[in-house]
Amino acid sequence: MSPSSSTALPIIDIAPFLKPELYDDGRRASTAVAIHSACLDHGFFYLNISAYVDPAEPERLVELGREFFSLPQEEKDKLSLANEDYARGYARLKENVTNGKADNHEGIDFYHPVENPDKTKPLWGENQWPTVPGFKAGFSEWIEKMKALGLVVMEAMAMGLGMTPDEWRELRAQVDNGFWSMRMIGYPPLPNDYDGFSCGAHKDYGCLTFLHADPTPSALQVFLRGTDAGVDTTGLPPEQGSEQGSWINADPIPGCVVCNIGEMWEVWTNGLYRSTLHRVVHQGSNYR
Repeated sequence: MSPSSSTALPIIDIAPFLKPELYDDGRRASTAVAIHSACLDHGFFYLNISAYVDPAEPERLVELGREFFSLPQEEKDKLSLANEDYARGYARLKENVTNGKADNHEGIDFYHPVENPDKTKPLWGENQWPTVPGFKAGFSEWIEKMKALGLVVMEAMAMGLGMTPDEWRELRAQVDNGFWSMRMIGYPPLPNDYDGFSCGAHKDYGCLTFLHADPTPSALQVFLRGTDAGVDTTGLPPEQGSEQGSWINADPIPGCVVCNIGEMWEVWTNGLYRSTLHRVVHQGSNYR
């Protein structure tokens, strides 16, 4: 079964929480309700951030990413994961494995800096930044903006869950300046006979994920639970058992990032919000 249209995922404008002085309480409440519904029904939604960032900024980051991935292999390998804690740095094509199969992508990972780094400890190394001009400055600024956006979205989620202001402040104190991660991933076209995916089906382990992608359609796919979406369970991890549902495309929308909730929210809400499986199947002709 081919993935269906991405129109099933809601588009939510976060502006009432970004600029509360311009909106009344009713607009903020309706935004919170929309996010709450999206978290209950999908675990994924589009977040309109056009009031927050200049669209040219993430497009510039895409170009910086392309510049890095177009470097000779030996240059990229100088930032290998093996140099540090096997988490921070560059992973070659097919080095990442999901559900026992090599993913047809390459990537570079960055994490929250730590005190007294020690690369012999998990996640306790140092970030390895490419020497591409403007790369570190551009992505460092983007990280700070996404960290701030995360707290804004969490405030809206707290309101949607009916938390009191005191309860929200208590939750915020636990995640303020939290342990972030950022991945930049490059996807060559997926060979027709490839035994695997561009990125296999998985859930995100953290709190919130914000994804900006280039305009390539029909690549990111989200698994919608329930028979109303039809039945297509290809590529599901074995631990999903007999869960029914269908894959839909989540194509990029200008001015938006894709937001999905991670397993931290599933724990915090005692299963009310569920992290959602997603994967990448890039069968186009371009490098994505």
